[in-house]
Amino acid sequence: MDNALDGIKKKMEAMKEYFGNNVANIKKEKDEIIIQGIFEKDIMKTIADYFDLKRDYEKIKERLKKIDQNMKTSIEYGKGIRILNQDLWETIISFIISANNNIPRIKGIIERLSKKYGNKIIWKNAEYYTFPTPEQLKNVNVQEYRELGLGFRDKRIYETTQMILNKKVDLDELYKIQSTKEVREKLLTLPGVGPKVADCILLFSSLKRFDVFPIDVWVRRVMNDLYIKNEDETKVDKKQIEKIAQEKFGNLAGLAQQYLFYWRREA
Repeated sequence: MDNALDGIKKKMEAMKEYFGNNVANIKKEKDEIIIQGIFEKDIMKTIADYFDLKRDYEKIKERLKKIDQNMKTSIEYGKGIRILNQDLWETIISFIISANNNIPRIKGIIERLSKKYGNKIIWKNAEYYTFPTPEQLKNVNVQEYRELGLGFRDKRIYETTQMILNKKVDLDELYKIQSTKEVREKLLTLPGVGPKVADCILLFSSLKRFDVFPIDVWVRRVMNDLYIKNEDETKVDKKQIEKIAQEKFGNLAGLAQQYLFYWRREA
């Protein structure tokens, strides 16, 4: 577990995360990883669960490296990448908020939403706010969401919250469904959840469906540059990308996407 934790943020001296009812400050001093914060449960269990430290990423990387030189190079460049076990509810709402939005605005909306409706945690004289639960948003109306700067997403957040509260989409049941396609279809019934958002939820939440391959502008560009080589990348069809991803990467397509995306964008 120590080596896995060291790989979380190999290029950073310190990081701060707040998730669930936890606040974690993690920093590396020489060869030692120091973890501080406020935790609901056992510190190491919480960290291991959130950062997915129990998964054998070394074995996964060895499998992916054998696919081709592109995968080998991307993994060597981003070898510390891990996909967090983020809360499913929080991931759904966060990705609905992300639609046609930029990162600073997304971050601001989530912070305002949490500050107004979540729980306050104080650690080292600093205030942190938990992401509100469906129950905490039960009586929030569309206008109140709009006042937080959600724009056209206000109605989508309201309707999705009500559907989840009324168990029209039972989040606990989604974990019990083996078929990724079936889980995806249920997610698509939520207002504001289209195909790309559904794939992001499947991959980046604690559902951990690595067989999906979310496609955005950057991923289309990467797949075209490396495998399709169409002179006009805007003409590259999503189905063509998905077909190549499934044929090459199989049930590890989502992880392959992350390594390729990070390598081509950052390098």
